[in-house]
Amino acid sequence: MNFKNFLIVITIFALSFSTSKSDESIKKKIDPHKYNFYTGMFDFSDNYRKSVAFGIQHQNEDLYRDSFIGTLSPITGFMMTGDNATYLYTGVQADYNLGKLNFTPSFTPGLYGKGDGKDLGHMIEFKSELQLSLDLPKDSEFGLSYNHISNADFGEKNPGANSYMFNFLKKF
Repeated sequence: MNFKNFLIVITIFALSFSTSKSDESIKKKIDPHKYNFYTGMFDFSDNYRKSVAFGIQHQNEDLYRDSFIGTLSPITGFMMTGDNATYLYTGVQADYNLGKLNFTPSFTPGLYGKGDGKDLGHMIEFKSELQLSLDLPKDSEFGLSYNHISNADFGEKNPGANSYMFNFLKKF
């Protein structure tokens, strides 16, 4: 699946879960800051360049916006692999509460440095991610996410990277 088709699928999926909530009900459930601590396997589909990865992501839920595709809020994060590849990003995510489960698609452009890791073809890369998490006590969640990083053919080559992550989210 190419990058454009992947974005179309995410948008259609997000629209199918779109709900209309009153501003008051959203404000009551939202704490101002949520941090996502994650670790997993960067580029698991490339046997020669896969590497362990870890990162942190911040979400300021005070800056949410209701839209036709759900509740959107900005996110900013940093990821590093065991091969010293780095990815600094900022973008937007949508939040869909499905009872105790939360579905969170996101899109984040960022700056990639290959370090001793995989050459993704360009410094500017785009991360599309799908995350499913389970509510835990004390404003915490545990989840699993899948993401794809690609330069959308900005570079001369665009090998992309597919990754999975285990996520621990905590509101502060």
